[in-house]
Amino acid sequence: MTVEQNVLQPGGAAKHQQTFLNQLREITGINDIQVLQQALKDSNGNLELAVAFLTAKNAKVPQLEEATYYQTALPGNDRYISVGSQADTNVIDLTGDDKDDLQRAIALSLEESNRAFRETGITDEEQAISRVLEASIAENKASLKRTHPEVWSDSPNPYDRKRQDNCPVGLKNVGNTCWFSAVIQSLFNLLEFRRLVLNFNPPANAQDLPRNQKEHRNLPFMRELRYLFALLVGSKRKYVDPSRAVEILKDAFKSNDSQQQDVSEFTHKLLDWLEDAFQIKAEEERDGEKPKNPMVELFYGRFLAVGVLEGKKFENTEMFGQYPLQVNGFKDLHECLEAAMIEGEIESLHSENSAKSGQEHWFTELPPVLTFELSRFEFNQALGRPEKIHNKLEFPPILYLDRYMHKNREITRIKRDEIKRLKEYLTVLQQRLERYLSYGSGPKRFPLVDVLQYALEFASSKPVCTSPVDDLGASAPASGTLPPQLPPSTIEQQGPSSSDVPSTSPVQRSVIHKPFTQSRIPPDLPMHPAPRHITEEELSVLEGCLHRWRTEVENDTRDLQESISRIHRTIELMYSDKTMVQVPYRLHAVLVHEGQANAGHYWAYIYDHHQNRWMKYNDISVTKSTWEELERDSFGGYRNASAYCLMYINDKEQYLIQEEFNKETGQMLVGMDTLPSDLRDYVKEDNKRFEKELEEWDAELAQKAQQEKLLSQMPRAPAPSPAPVQAGEPEYLEQPSRTDISKHLKEDSVQAINKALAEQEDRGPEAIMDTAIKLEYTRLLKLAQEDPPPECDYRLRHAIVYFIQNQAPKKIIERTLLEQFGDHNLSFDERCRNIMKVAQAKLEMIKPDEVNMEEYERWHQDYRHFRETTIFLMVGLEFFQKKSYMEALLYLIYAYQNNKELLSKGPYRGHDEELISHYRRECLLKLNEHAAALFESGDDQEVNNGLIIMNELIVPCLPLLLVDEMEEKDIVAVEDMRNRWCSYLGQEMEPSLQEKLTDFLPKLLDCSTEIKGFNDPPKLPSYSTHELCERYARIMLSLSRTPADGR
Repeated sequence: MTVEQNVLQPGGAAKHQQTFLNQLREITGINDIQVLQQALKDSNGNLELAVAFLTAKNAKVPQLEEATYYQTALPGNDRYISVGSQADTNVIDLTGDDKDDLQRAIALSLEESNRAFRETGITDEEQAISRVLEASIAENKASLKRTHPEVWSDSPNPYDRKRQDNCPVGLKNVGNTCWFSAVIQSLFNLLEFRRLVLNFNPPANAQDLPRNQKEHRNLPFMRELRYLFALLVGSKRKYVDPSRAVEILKDAFKSNDSQQQDVSEFTHKLLDWLEDAFQIKAEEERDGEKPKNPMVELFYGRFLAVGVLEGKKFENTEMFGQYPLQVNGFKDLHECLEAAMIEGEIESLHSENSAKSGQEHWFTELPPVLTFELSRFEFNQALGRPEKIHNKLEFPPILYLDRYMHKNREITRIKRDEIKRLKEYLTVLQQRLERYLSYGSGPKRFPLVDVLQYALEFASSKPVCTSPVDDLGASAPASGTLPPQLPPSTIEQQGPSSSDVPSTSPVQRSVIHKPFTQSRIPPDLPMHPAPRHITEEELSVLEGCLHRWRTEVENDTRDLQESISRIHRTIELMYSDKTMVQVPYRLHAVLVHEGQANAGHYWAYIYDHHQNRWMKYNDISVTKSTWEELERDSFGGYRNASAYCLMYINDKEQYLIQEEFNKETGQMLVGMDTLPSDLRDYVKEDNKRFEKELEEWDAELAQKAQQEKLLSQMPRAPAPSPAPVQAGEPEYLEQPSRTDISKHLKEDSVQAINKALAEQEDRGPEAIMDTAIKLEYTRLLKLAQEDPPPECDYRLRHAIVYFIQNQAPKKIIERTLLEQFGDHNLSFDERCRNIMKVAQAKLEMIKPDEVNMEEYERWHQDYRHFRETTIFLMVGLEFFQKKSYMEALLYLIYAYQNNKELLSKGPYRGHDEELISHYRRECLLKLNEHAAALFESGDDQEVNNGLIIMNELIVPCLPLLLVDEMEEKDIVAVEDMRNRWCSYLGQEMEPSLQEKLTDFLPKLLDCSTEIKGFNDPPKLPSYSTHELCERYARIMLSLSRTPADGR
């Protein structure tokens, strides 16, 4: 940027050389500074060209066969990865017990591994990991395409796009622009930055003709950014369209619409443009003084680089904006910062005549807004492409930066030396503790205290004088049931079968213990192995030694563990003294990336400093969130989602987040009052346009309602009212659930938890949850296996009953149960909350290869479809009983069509098809009779109403009855309706009626089974599960027991 050029390299042609070198090192994985500098030089400072030079020289891409396939599975609780090739002919069957096959398989595996390593220089394990990564990337690409649509489509109903009260306004995704939304919302919610943008006035001499390319680009962007911020403040829309600002940015990026931008790249570009725009304004307004750029003062700081290069000391000040941090190899933000502030052999900084090189960075001036750029991508040399680092990295809500300040460097160096010494001592203690906890010289090792305990138990067992085999032989009859000359293996083989044991006495037979078919152990056999020969004196001495040794080991282990804990605590508190907590920075925003290096989705968590809560900004969706959700999505380590950028603000600079106040009245300014007059007018105009959309929608609905009155000649029953909505917070603040577990399951879950607690009071939350899940599954399985009457459909009570009856995969059922016990409705008391957290943790640990989420969503979508079909059927039958046949017909038509689709997937997926068909048919016949009666009346209005019923209801439905030729009753009904109208042909009637009949009959007699356009499905009322089951049972009981009786 211009400022950095002036400060760092006043006369140089290169720009941000050190930043470029850091980025090259991150992308390519090459640490040789001379190689990186040469590549940057050869590419004339073009970062992309430099990466191409370096990767072309270093990438080794293994030739993977097309037939290679990847499998990941979970047998029991052991995760494993199986990688193979369909073209592999050296296949050995390991399903049997042949040890030679096992040896040959091991030898073949070693041979293949060595051959692959000789050919590619890459180990078999590395190739396997690369293949799995490729499969994971491909899967995530597909998942992202499914989950995050590239462009949001607006709802035709403007009320769905209406802002509620003063809820935050979202940003529409206009084509892979989630990166734009995440950054802009983070900056907009910095009130000082918002004020700077809103109150920016373009320079007077640049209004008509920009002087250069920067003004030609930056000033229009600032104008669009002001408009966008103004809409975010005062719009009546739920979300606004940022297309005009985005288009200017995309032109600068010179990329096509399908390419997603990098958040850090975009932020660099955005701040660069803003700095240039404010610099133009600052230069115009200066009065002989050096102009101050508010963007520089807000986002830029300085650090001092102190070091030694080839024995020569140096010291220089540099300016920085976004501070890059490496993630790989570090567990928290402080570790990343420590590594970033120290490079090379820092011992040489404090010693004379050293040829070693290294440097330290010390902040001399921190910006009010400090942004950390987390480097979560690295270049894979084997695959020849960048990959995302999913490692977990923790960061605090309050970050104290005193230890990195230049004024504290002496005390910080002392503390770093002390921490280094403590960590060295800690390593020694941990190694010693490991020897106690993993004792032994073989492949399997055990805690030493357990080994001594096992030895003590063996020594204390009751001595026996014979071997276990001799004991078995002694229990046989004296007549020689078991020949003494047989080897032990033969005895073991013959022991289980009594038919193989001869007896010389046909009258009396001794009872033989059969160890593999009887659970009872003879009373004379010991429960455990025991010493055969030991004296009381030997036993006493041995027991005394083992007791003493075990006590010593326990004490040593405890002392080591306590010492390790003390050292950890000392390290944690090293910087907690008062002098090192004077520079607090509060976390303001976290920009999250989900996906892989080449595809993904961005959103932001932003702290509401006035409401003291976290908000999640995900394109048009703005919802209330929590620190726990932020941790899960941002720390990484569990999913493909992790923080990519952290924005901290100086906690002592309250002006950054302080609201504006009226200078005269002292009252706080909110909403439109915070906008300059030109922007206020702009927002008012946009709000008027939106209000016009609402008015037009209302007028359209009123017109449709007027048209529907033409069909209202028959008495109508009021439509079932939806369940009342409980008053509460605005909808935008409700956290959307990812599952279909509704609140009614809370009672079932609590009941299962209480039963589990009654059985296992002293167990932990995980054991209680496992027991509760088993109890709940047993209950639901019993319901699924029952054969209830038609009015009692257990599938409506729980999705799992539906899943069991339709043979859903076990993994789908298990995850659904976990979702039930992980639902937020269980957070009402501590006991259930602990179980809820365990279930949520287990859900987070489920990997994509364990449960096919696409299949999971399909099953739940099918179940939602089943419930919707049930409501269509139930409401249609209720209208039918009230003789509101027009309303009933529409519900029954959609009930039949949806049910038919469900039954095509399995016999237990839907309801009785014949039942729905019967009442759909009855509705049509009743309406046909009514329309014919209206036609016979001869009154013009009633004749027209009758023909409207036929044209808009009956005729469009006939293809639905004719499309399935197997439904003979439907075909007969259609013929009856047609015959009724054809009977009028031979009757005398007025010419006008004759003309109307002549026009109408061809439509009625059309034999085409092409389904014409029909009315949109009616909006279904919302029922709780309890209400749905109750109403469904009531309507089914009121129907005839034999609906398909030929009526």
